[in-house]
Amino acid sequence: MKTITAGMLAHLAGGLTSLATCWRLERTDGTVMGFTDHDQDLVIDGTTYTAMSGYTRSAIQTSAGISVDNLDLEGLLEDAAITEADIHDGKYDYAEIRIFLVNWRNLALGTVKLRRGWLGELTLKRGVYTAELRGLTQALSRSIGELYAVDCRADLGDQHCGVDLTPWTVTGTVTTGGSTRIFTDTARGEASAWFTHGLLTWTAGANAGARPREVKSFEAGTFELWLPMGQTIQAADQYQVYRGCDKRLQTCRDVFENILNYRGEPYVPGLDKALRTPDSHA
Repeated sequence: MKTITAGMLAHLAGGLTSLATCWRLERTDGTVMGFTDHDQDLVIDGTTYTAMSGYTRSAIQTSAGISVDNLDLEGLLEDAAITEADIHDGKYDYAEIRIFLVNWRNLALGTVKLRRGWLGELTLKRGVYTAELRGLTQALSRSIGELYAVDCRADLGDQHCGVDLTPWTVTGTVTTGGSTRIFTDTARGEASAWFTHGLLTWTAGANAGARPREVKSFEAGTFELWLPMGQTIQAADQYQVYRGCDKRLQTCRDVFENILNYRGEPYVPGLDKALRTPDSHA
């Protein structure tokens, strides 16, 4: 419920207002950041809303129906605020956003709540980020249930799969780096594609603590990641990775011996079978 103090209502009804828009960002790791379009920093409820990182927002529109009310936030990257490396590392994925108005001349009048939601798609182009803020009704648009598929719908090691990842997990140290996606560990002796589709986590180095990345390919000790890291991978960086799964029935049965938990339907007739008609010339 949105409540507005009597003092703020009187200010809004006046002929001249001194309003500033603020947005409060709380990441999933608990980090709280505040920003404002005012030309000076504002301190509200113990949180500093800095004016150093400028941003613009699209118009806020709220409907009475259950359609998703989204808006876009745009801003310039600043070293002290939202950095490109943090965006690539996924530190802002699913961050909670609260947007509100204040009277910067008299903060004691309270706030006017505009929107609460979570960050959706976040893109970066030429130093400018665009973040999509998804409203509370976004959860209603999610698909519930599962679809038939040839390949397994579970991820290796999750609650549906049940495979213990401990015996399949190894640690290593980078021998040759210099890229954000490709590196080599000459100590690796596993067969080609052993770690393909596996998940790699950095435990030491500039990328330590970043979001895990899926391995695109592995061959002769050389890893290639699907998504780039926020920082360049360097020699002596340390990582942890577990063997990948291509989600095929044969792999689940022969490699992981987990066929009872296979969540695919490889023997269900496909669309071609369903549309097949009798041959009148037979």
